Amino acid sequence: MSQFLLSVPHDSDEEPTMETMDPAELEAAMAATGAIIEELTSTGAFVFAGGLMPPSSAMTVDNTGESLNTVNGPFVDAPEYLGGFWIIDVADEQTALDWAARASKALGGRIEVRAFQVPPGD
Repeated sequence: MSQFLLSVPHDSDEEPTMETMDPAELEAAMAATGAIIEELTSTGAFVFAGGLMPPSSAMTVDNTGESLNTVNGPFVDAPEYLGGFWIIDVADEQTALDWAARASKALGGRIEVRAFQVPPGD
């Protein structure tokens, strides 16, 4: 089995949160997300999922120099950001892509698929 991150990108021009979404859109998104989680759980592939607050709420911590530096905001400006994700444990990349296709259809948006690195010898 291999673990994959299925990530949900958001446009940086918008910063949707559950508090700012239209209630009907939020309900539909929650239902679609819940259905995918139920399916993943029933197959034993579900590990963890979550939605993230937008980049404007981020804090960046850098303790690599002489003193600790904590800054409000993300560490990089980008046209898109990670809005939510699933971590799944499946047999192979094709299975991860199949789940991503189902999630994309359910949510009406793109899903990025990335494998977790495996240390040599594992």
